Amino acid sequence: MHIVFYGPEGSGKGTQAKLLAEKLHLPLITFGDLVRSAAQNDKGLIGQASRFALKEGKYLPDSEAFVLWKRRLKEDDAKKGWIIDGFPRSIGQAEFLLKKIKKYGYPLDLFIYLFITDEEALKRLKKRKRKLFSGSKIIHDDPKRVKERLKVYRSKEKPILDYFKKLGVFRKIDGQRSIKDIHQEILEKVRNSY
Repeated sequence: MHIVFYGPEGSGKGTQAKLLAEKLHLPLITFGDLVRSAAQNDKGLIGQASRFALKEGKYLPDSEAFVLWKRRLKEDDAKKGWIIDGFPRSIGQAEFLLKKIKKYGYPLDLFIYLFITDEEALKRLKKRKRKLFSGSKIIHDDPKRVKERLKVYRSKEKPILDYFKKLGVFRKIDGQRSIKDIHQEILEKVRNSY
């Protein structure tokens, strides 16, 4: 199975993606982890761009993001299946993802959208207090940064949802319930898609 989790920050997509990856024994690939890893380990231009994006609380530009994804999507374990969290976030990224996986010889099976309100996202993220990257003194989830990222996210949300609805892989889930209830519904949707 190749599954994308989508939703605003704080929607629980990371938690749900992890639970599903463990249940299905699939690698979990998060865009945030790819960027943080590049920020820490890449001494070249990609690492520099990743550090800048994290420091400024912005998204990594597509030109750099696509390099990180190309590397990861063509690894052997990716062909067998994966759960992706945090990508794509725009139509251009969605087209890139589908073109690449088709080139590498596998499909996208499900696009799971976890819906929550901005108010709920802010409430949840206030508790998280994640650092920009290991060793950083800057809080990634301060309210100002979160509001800015949510604004960018919402501006691109509808076209993305419409795009995946047309592909027939879209599944919407209410992300404002308990972790257990959400997980059960996701498992049901996965079972029904076989």
